[in-house]
This record gives sequence, C-alpha cells and structure tokens, in this order.
Amino acid sequence: MMQFPLTLPHIFNRAGRLFPNVELVSRRPDRSLHRTTYGEFHRRAQQFAHALRRLGVKPGARVATLAWNHSRHLEAYFGIPLAGAILHTMNPRLSAADLAYIMNHADDEVLLVDDVLLPVFEKFRREVKPRHVIVWGETPEGLIDYEKLIGPESTTFEPEAIDENQAAGLCYTSGTTGQPKGVLYSHRALVLHSIVSALPDSLGLSQGDVLMPVVPMFHVNAWGLPFTSTMVGAKQVFPGPHLDAASLLSLVASEKVTLTAGVPTIWMGILDALDKGTFDTSTLRAMIVGGSAAPQSMIEAFEKRHGLRILHAWGMTETSPIGTVSRLKPHLELLPEAERFRIRATQGLPVPLVEIRAVSETGEVPWDGKSMGELQLRGPWIAKSYFQNPEQSSDRFSADGWLRTGDVVTIDGEGYVRITDRSKDLIKSGGEWISSVDLENALMGHPAVKEASVVAVAHARWAERPVACVVLKDGATATDAELRAFLAPRFAKFWLPDAFVFLQAIPRTAAGKFLKSALREQLKDFKLPAGSSPGER
Repeated sequence: MMQFPLTLPHIFNRAGRLFPNVELVSRRPDRSLHRTTYGEFHRRAQQFAHALRRLGVKPGARVATLAWNHSRHLEAYFGIPLAGAILHTMNPRLSAADLAYIMNHADDEVLLVDDVLLPVFEKFRREVKPRHVIVWGETPEGLIDYEKLIGPESTTFEPEAIDENQAAGLCYTSGTTGQPKGVLYSHRALVLHSIVSALPDSLGLSQGDVLMPVVPMFHVNAWGLPFTSTMVGAKQVFPGPHLDAASLLSLVASEKVTLTAGVPTIWMGILDALDKGTFDTSTLRAMIVGGSAAPQSMIEAFEKRHGLRILHAWGMTETSPIGTVSRLKPHLELLPEAERFRIRATQGLPVPLVEIRAVSETGEVPWDGKSMGELQLRGPWIAKSYFQNPEQSSDRFSADGWLRTGDVVTIDGEGYVRITDRSKDLIKSGGEWISSVDLENALMGHPAVKEASVVAVAHARWAERPVACVVLKDGATATDAELRAFLAPRFAKFWLPDAFVFLQAIPRTAAGKFLKSALREQLKDFKLPAGSSPGER
C-alpha cells in the first residue's frame, strides 16, 4: 500500500476542488449575514498561509485565535496548519489571568483576534508578547488588518512536506482545578477523528447536510465539526457571537440547517423558546448535545413536544473530543419508549477506534451497568500527555497507556457508558456513593425547574450530604417539600437532598458547564436544616 500521510491539506484541497460552490454563511456582530463558498475559502486560506510565511512564522510555531464562529476563523483552521504552524484556539470567556497564562505557556508568536474581542485582549495585552497581532474587522492603529495582510498574496500555496504526526492544533483545558493544560493534536489525529465523526453511527455528517456549530470554535475545535464538514463538503452556518435562542432558530429556518451541536444550556434555551413560540425547524434532523450530561427530560421534551431528535455524545479536550455517541442498536429500538429514552440519555457507545474500560480501586469493573469505576480510554486521537507539562501528566495518563478521564461511570452489557459523576463531584454519605448528576437530571425534569446542580455539604454524622441548587423557570414556584417528593420515587431515601437552595443563576465555567467549585465555596458554611435528615437509614 502507498505511504499516504493523513494530513489536513488533503481535507482542505478536497473541499476546494469538489465543493467550490457550497456556501459558508456567517452572522456578523451587526447581525448581517456574510456569504462565501468553499472555493473562495480555499483561495483565501492559501493567501493567509503565504502571509504567515512572510511574517516569519516557521513550522511548529503557535498561532493563536481569539474569535467567534465565522468563515474567516475557518480560514485560520486550515491556513495555519497549511503553513506548517499550529492552530491554537483561545476561549475569550476565560479570565484575563488565564488567557495570559495560556498564551505565554503556548509561546504564541501570532494572535488573530475579532475586532469585537479587542476589549478582551486589552485586559491581558501587557502580559503577553506576540510578535504580531492580526485583527478580523475594524483594525486599530499599530495592529495588522487581516484583509490588507492577505490581499497581495497568491491564491495558490504549495506546502512543505508535512508528517502526519506533526502537530496541527492546540487547545487548553478549562482549568477549573489548577492551571489550564494544553493538548496538542496531530494532523493524523484530526483526520482520523474527522473520518470517524462522519460515520452514520457516529455524528453522521454528509455533503447533503447543513451544519450549524453552536459550540464555539474555541471549544475543542468546535468538537472537530468544522474539519469534518469541510472534509465531506457540507454547507456550514456560523452564528458568530449571537447564541440566543431566537437568533439560532432564525438561522435554522433561513439556512435550512439539518444538523447542529451545542452544550445542554443552549438547548434548554432553545426548548424554552420553542415552548413559547412558533419556529420553522422542519429541516433539522438532529441536535448534537455534549459538554455535560443532557437531562433525559430534555431529550424527551424535544421529541414529544416538537418532533426534534437529540443525539447525546461525550468527549473532552484530551479526546479531540469525540469518545462516545448514544445511538440505539437496532434490537434496542424494540424496547418500550421509557427504556429507549433512558439509553439515549446515556453517554453511549465508544465510536470506532476508541477503546474503553472502567477501573476502580480494585481493578477493572465488569460491564454490568451497576459497577462504578473511572472511565479510561485509548485510541488514535486520545492524548498521551499534556503539552510541555510532563509533571501534570502523571496523574491523568496511566502507565499502561490509557487516559484517565476523571469521570465515574457504569458500562452496561451492551457497551453503553453512563456517567454517574466526576470523581471530584461524587458525594460520599455514610460510606455510600451518591451521584449528583443523576439527581440533577431528575430535578430538571420537574416542570418548575429550569436548572439544577447538586453539591456536597459537610455533615457531622454522615460526612457529606447532598444540597440541591435550583433555578426556577420564569413565573414558576416550588418548595423544598415538592421537589423532594418529586425525587422520592426515583431514588433511595439517603440520596434525597437535605436542602434546596433557590438561586437566580448557577455559576458556569467558560465552556458553559456548571461550576460546582463555586457552589461548594458558596455553601461551605451552609447549615443543614435541624431535625431528622432524609439521609437517616
């Protein structure tokens, strides 16, 4: 067989040659729509690769982006690796201190930034020293205008030979515990990830699709979807900075979106909007949800009330990120409806080329759907160490070559993974484990509850007891007793929260996940109600 390197230029050139007239649509900050094609994108990305070389960017150099989802960001996705450099997407929702740390740790030589995100850059500008700052949009004096930079360059670029194991991308973890850690992606990893993502039993993306990635392009490369879409030639619709439900639903209707992807909090907002108004979602065949566990009640509500299908997937920065996807095996389609929804709410089956196991303190646990252990993975797009941080890698990557995810799971006899909690978020009460995720997902099935997060609070007798932090829907009311009664038929008595704290909002990480460390800090001096605890055996 030929020695054919698996590199991003092959995906890039395929799109330019086979799908030059397929549209790329971007919503600008002023809400107007910008339309281009893969053909124009193919020419402009090559101009950008030339410009990087002219700026002195060498192979292996890191080039950072601080930007929302749009077609020019897609040009960077391919133009940077085409020049032999490394695409480093940064999250503008992080703190200035984290952004400065990440940029310095990555040793980024160039920064590309949206003009609307220049105020974010100004907050840490003095702490970093990129050689060049390039702006997409209105460009202040002293910075480089992207359009003027690439304008004079040739629209054909012949890259130097790229080894498939050469680095192409870099993302950092959100850093909720300790400093953010970098994950370096090879060309080979990204190409294989794109191929498997497109498989029908994975995310099922084809050239007939219209993809709208709501997940930001700085969040694990928008889950790799821009690479996969470019590979298959699917139309891409980029929402820019406008992620409110009305804006997203209007794009679904006007651009005839067939597939979209985002975190559960986005889809909760969409569900609320659909419940209150009328929107055309007739072309939408699936909504991919990941980033954190999606409540079964939400999956059911979309399908039963609006005929929309949620596809549950799981991954992390260290897994590029797709690890599992929850699609029913054909014989499971014959199960009763309630059981089918229960399985679809799991994290699903490992995708091809990813191997899984669950490991406890005593060793690998059986696939019986009950035994809990830490989920561990290995595969061709799974990281084996952190970028320039060997000291941070020892507790995450096992000696026998598996990634330790930190997620506590069960795996059933069919191979479906169900996350019961993050290891740091499990509640141990009187020697028994309580899953905060299970309680949260059940609570979000209550008609009055918009969001819920469950954390441990210290208890003199039981060591820890669960307390539920709840955000109610607008105009809704609920009492502790009502919510506890709602949970009672589903869980053992000792699982039921000892208290319910009603909040206006639950703090989130920069990736949109519930920030439980902030809740634990907020409740560190919380006094549990006097009297008999629901945890009494």
